Amino acid sequence: QVSLVESGGGLVQAGGSLRLSCAASGRTFGYGMGWFRQAPGKEREFVAAVNWSGASTYYAASVKGRFTISRDNAKKTVYLQMDSLKLEDTAVYYCAARRSSSGSTNEYDYWGQGTQVTVSS
Repeated sequence: QVSLVESGGGLVQAGGSLRLSCAASGRTFGYGMGWFRQAPGKEREFVAAVNWSGASTYYAASVKGRFTISRDNAKKTVYLQMDSLKLEDTAVYYCAARRSSSGSTNEYDYWGQGTQVTVSS
């Protein structure tokens, strides 16, 4: 069983930065990882993904160039560096893991509980 715990969310002004972390426990060797978000009244959407080695990353068009996903396999932790934050980035952010070494925009097996990110003007 895999457990994922997100942290690092909070309140930030537009244009600011936040770094989210996702700590995994259990068997995650060889797993691809991703970040998703869900804003109030909207469906959950893909944000970013990274493969097991960290060599391949994928981003939603809305965050490309502003967000960076990375991972430290020794620490079993995935990060999402969010820069130049906009009001529309406000959402609950979820970490996800999949039993495949590749990244994906939509096929994940394990999910965290989420962390709130609020961007203010």
